[in-house]
Amino acid sequence: MATYAPQELAVALKDGLLSFPVTPFAGDGEIDEALYRAHIDWQSSFAIGGLFAAGGTGEGFSLTPEESARVVRLAVETAAGRTPVLGSAGGNTAQAIQNAQAAEAAGAEGLLLLPPYLTECDQDGLLEHASAVCAATSLGVIVYNRGNAVYSAQTVARLAERHPSFIGFKDAIGDIEQLTRVHATNGDRLFYLGGLPTAETYALPLLQLGLSTYSSAMYNFAPEFALAFYRDVRALDRAAVTEKLSQFVLPYLDIRDRTKGYGVSIVKGGMKAVGRDMGSVRPPLQDLTDRDREDLSALIDAAGIR
Repeated sequence: MATYAPQELAVALKDGLLSFPVTPFAGDGEIDEALYRAHIDWQSSFAIGGLFAAGGTGEGFSLTPEESARVVRLAVETAAGRTPVLGSAGGNTAQAIQNAQAAEAAGAEGLLLLPPYLTECDQDGLLEHASAVCAATSLGVIVYNRGNAVYSAQTVARLAERHPSFIGFKDAIGDIEQLTRVHATNGDRLFYLGGLPTAETYALPLLQLGLSTYSSAMYNFAPEFALAFYRDVRALDRAAVTEKLSQFVLPYLDIRDRTKGYGVSIVKGGMKAVGRDMGSVRPPLQDLTDRDREDLSALIDAAGIR
């Protein structure tokens, strides 16, 4: 049973760095439960605001519903109350409801609602999809604004009016006008977090638009660097943020952008570089090439992150 009521969870999450733990796979492609527990234990040992299990960086898109539920349960058990653990819900509406209810049964504190599995949908259909998931669980729900799930300010307001358990808006589009409209329309009714790939790149300007936090993928292998970066953002220390961007984040992006799908692969490459190998990614993703892994390892060394 969740420890936090939905609005209490929003308060707990809005002023702390968030992250998505990677899911380790053994040589046969199966989830390595012991390695996952060790990773969650390490990730929970820092002052992190919350962890999203079975999310994007956790390759939730490649997990079966049963695997997703297992990963969430392992994360909840291992974090043991040190930090809130949230589950993820994706796919069609029925599958998203299944994910949501399984996450709640596993003891998750909240839920990230991923885009539905459709080539396209309009606002009324998107509202009903999100509303069905909110109605199916007592957990606090955060919608993920990305892909085919681009929520208008009015749709967000209608969802908030229907469901007190709808608590957050995560953005991976970066449309300044849309973010301005969503925040101006909904105000403090929700909390807002950044979810663009390698969110550190956009964190400082998005803070000015009301996105008080973001999800850091690099926290997986560089927790102290990621937390220091977040503190600099919240302190509005532009010089410190720019230094860290130049020192590590932007060169990291250069490696990430060499191949499509490297957003997750490079995080697992970073785990290997710091001596915490989490195995390979599942297809259709692909692991870093030897050259890319060597370049990443050198960058980590040069930045003093290892």
